[in-house]
Amino acid sequence: MKTIALANQKGGVGKTTTAASLGVGLSRQGKKVLLIDADAQGNLTQMLGWAQPDELSPTLADLMGKIITDKPIAPGEGILETDEGVHLVPANIDLSAMEVTLVNTMSRETVLKQFLSSVSDRYDYAIIDCMPSLGMLTINALTAADSVIIPVQAQYLPAKGLEQLLKTVARVKRQLNPRLEIDGILLTMVDERTRLSKGIVDLIRRTYGGRVFATQIPRSVRAAEISVEEKSIYDLDRNGKVAAAYENLTKEVLNGGKQIRKHRSDFAR
Repeated sequence: MKTIALANQKGGVGKTTTAASLGVGLSRQGKKVLLIDADAQGNLTQMLGWAQPDELSPTLADLMGKIITDKPIAPGEGILETDEGVHLVPANIDLSAMEVTLVNTMSRETVLKQFLSSVSDRYDYAIIDCMPSLGMLTINALTAADSVIIPVQAQYLPAKGLEQLLKTVARVKRQLNPRLEIDGILLTMVDERTRLSKGIVDLIRRTYGGRVFATQIPRSVRAAEISVEEKSIYDLDRNGKVAAAYENLTKEVLNGGKQIRKHRSDFAR
């Protein structure tokens, strides 16, 4: 099982939409996919059909709690089947308390990794939708992951915070997870009609070169409706430009990010 974390400390960059769309896209290619909602807001859980995540149990917080207290987890416990062909570990507000609990936990960075190890023989891919912070839950996700995808909105402030996130990923690689790699930086909500958006895209591609996915996700009203409609972009607007973009991203991920591999030696510096 390859584990991919989607991370950015800035909210509103299309991270959850990308997690859902990539997960469903991989499923459409015949892969067995587990999505993990690692955000206490439960947006991914809501997007995939559970409008009231706070009523769900067990959730990711419960599963991590069992790992911490060394209690057994039954096969399939806490994993939901979705209409989109992917499985989901849901999240709700209880995950906020887990952030505090982890501070005083032995091997606190590896709790999520231990859970994923218990289900790794059932899936081809696990995709973790991280919360918009660089706290302990995100560190857990990066420690558990084989690679990270960084969605960045084509606007000034989201792009400015990218360097801090790259430093955090590099630190996790050095200290906690030597196998961690960057699959790529994904440009999202790109509006090629505006000079600002085009300028940010050009700047990021010049600055980070081969680390940036060739695919970029265009701004679209239909994409913004995903969470309301509780449908994937493939069901909501199958022939639209956003669905086509995510289909291309899925192919890039399946190819192992070949376009950035030659630049990965820069990552550890």
